[in-house]
Amino acid sequence: MSEDIFQGYRGDALLTLKKFNVRVWGLAEFETSGGVFKGTVLPRAENDDDQHIVIKIETGYNIGISVSTIEFIKEVDYYKANYKIPEKEFPYTENLPKVKLIGTGGTIASRLDYRTGAVIPAFSPGELYGAVPELADICNLNTEKVFAVFSENMGPDQYKALAIAIGKEIENGVEGIVIGHGTDTLHHTANALSFMVQNSPVPIVLVGSQRSSDRPSSDAALNLMHACYAAGHGQIAEVVVCMFGPTSDEYGFLHRGTRVRKMHSSYRSTFRTIGDIPIATVKVGEIKTLKKEYNHRRKDRKVDIYPFFEDRVTMIYFYPHMHRDTIDSLVDLGYKGIIIVGTGLGHVNKELYPAIKRAADKGVAVYMTLQTIWGYVHMFVYETGRELMAMGVIPLENMLPEAAFIKLGWALGQTDDLAEVKKIMLKPINDEITSREPYNGYLVYQGGVPEVEDFIRNHRK
Repeated sequence: MSEDIFQGYRGDALLTLKKFNVRVWGLAEFETSGGVFKGTVLPRAENDDDQHIVIKIETGYNIGISVSTIEFIKEVDYYKANYKIPEKEFPYTENLPKVKLIGTGGTIASRLDYRTGAVIPAFSPGELYGAVPELADICNLNTEKVFAVFSENMGPDQYKALAIAIGKEIENGVEGIVIGHGTDTLHHTANALSFMVQNSPVPIVLVGSQRSSDRPSSDAALNLMHACYAAGHGQIAEVVVCMFGPTSDEYGFLHRGTRVRKMHSSYRSTFRTIGDIPIATVKVGEIKTLKKEYNHRRKDRKVDIYPFFEDRVTMIYFYPHMHRDTIDSLVDLGYKGIIIVGTGLGHVNKELYPAIKRAADKGVAVYMTLQTIWGYVHMFVYETGRELMAMGVIPLENMLPEAAFIKLGWALGQTDDLAEVKKIMLKPINDEITSREPYNGYLVYQGGVPEVEDFIRNHRK
């Protein structure tokens, strides 16, 4: 048997496959000391060990079988799987809204590369219809792939290009815009578009998925259906993030772009509105608003696009015994803005004082946000905060660190006048600063205590 049919296998695993004449992509039955398993033999990742054979079982999940437990393998069928979803021409239906899907990459438009074991942005947006035909019942979808990158590679150039593309689509008459995006920095892009695209007459919905399309537990299809419905049929004409609500498939949330944050690395219900509540819940056929105030859909084509960004802006997370050269080096490298993510009410250690004063004296814009995420910066309460303000550090109320970082880059992209930058930073555009946090805008339940465990047992997650 030729080596190319054992993709990625080596060592003991390769010898085992050869012994029983089993090929990669073969459907095989494995008799092991731990039981009988049946599934399709998958290629191995290049960096994986040589002691396991990986198969995709009937449920769609992948499992690894240790070669030390294998007693016999029988190949019962063979077919080379094709995990690339073919593109389909999207049908046009009268009376359905026109929605534009802009693809940037990320898990919602991805597949698993079995050679490396990595999830790669490989599907074009047009292929999404091949995976989610239900979209044809929701809207008339037109797609365009503007980027094909993981979200960690998104940045100012992409933000500006997206804002300009959104403006053109609105002028061309679309009734809603969906942006497929990786989840890791989705909230950064949501902030950027909230500042760069203002007064939109149509919904602009960012959507992603925590789990790739080839996984049975993928949230990609449902998130995309919810996003397209919100974009085409919803009345909330803002930049919003649409992701899973509860852990069930019951509905999704629409989060305001300036108050949303990714809160779990792999949980499907990872995005939360911080310091407030989501704008609405959404499922196909129904949007229930939770907040009374939001920008409503309009019939005109007017939108304000401000595609500005200064990329010499950074965010530093304060930690005990941080040295002053951390900030000095940023000033020496020519950074124009620094967001400090401080402790408590907005504090750092005294060792940083000379560096912060030097930064401010050299015209660097220095602003304070909080590590606590919830709550307000109150730098007038303790001596440390008052001293920092005297040096020129400006508190940013309850603006989230990521929102502050993006907004400062956006503000400095428009002007070098620090007084004008301050006006921009402290003037709320869309709830990045709020006058109060509602009582239910901060909910963190601590597991293990009787009252919380009773609540969990008696209510769905």
